[in-house]
Amino acid sequence: MTYEHAAAFAQTSGLVYFVVIFAAVCLYAFWPRNRVRFDAAAHLPLIED
Repeated sequence: MTYEHAAAFAQTSGLVYFVVIFAAVCLYAFWPRNRVRFDAAAHLPLIED
């Protein structure tokens, strides 16, 4: 295995890894069950003590 093959494999696998992580974060953020939690967190700065 040459350096070029190893570098190409590392770049491709790194890209796939980060795309999967990005998709998982997007799914978590837009999952309907999490809406109540995120809405409550969004209104925290507006609540007066």
